[in-house]
Amino acid sequence: MSRLSEHLLVVLITLWAGALWSIGYIVAPTLFGMLSDRALAGNIAGRLFALVGWIGVGCAVYVLGFMLARWRWRAFRSGLFWLVVAMLLATLASRFGIQPLMAQMKADAWPREVMDTVMRDRFATWHGVSSVLYLIQSVLALPLVLSVRKLLGR
Repeated sequence: MSRLSEHLLVVLITLWAGALWSIGYIVAPTLFGMLSDRALAGNIAGRLFALVGWIGVGCAVYVLGFMLARWRWRAFRSGLFWLVVAMLLATLASRFGIQPLMAQMKADAWPREVMDTVMRDRFATWHGVSSVLYLIQSVLALPLVLSVRKLLGR
C-alpha cells in the first residue's frame, strides 16, 4: 500500500478519536458551564455531536476499507476490525436513530423547551442512551489509537 494511504489512516484515526474526546469531554461541558441558556448550549452541542458522527462514519469507512485492502479476508479475524465495526454501529445508531428521535421530541415540544414538557423523562432517557453509546465509542477509540502500528503492519 502507498505511504499516502498509511499516513491518511493515521490522520483519520487521530481526527476521529480527537473529535470524540474533545467535543464530548471538553467542548460540550464547557458550553453548559458557560452559557446560562441550557437550550442554546444543548443545540450547539447537538450540532457538534452530529458533526462528530459524520466524521466517525467517514473515518470508519476508510479504516475498514484500509484493513480489507491490506489484510483481505484476514481482516474479519481481527479484533481491531470488529472494534471499528462496533464504533461505526454505535455512531450510526446515534446519528440515524437516537439523534433524529430527540430532535423530533424537541420539535413536538415547541414553542416550549422539551425539558419543560411531559416529554422530559423520555427525552432524558434517550439522552442517557446516547451518552452511553458516546462513552462506548470514546473508550473504544483508545485501543484503536494505540493499535495504529499494528494496522500498519509494524
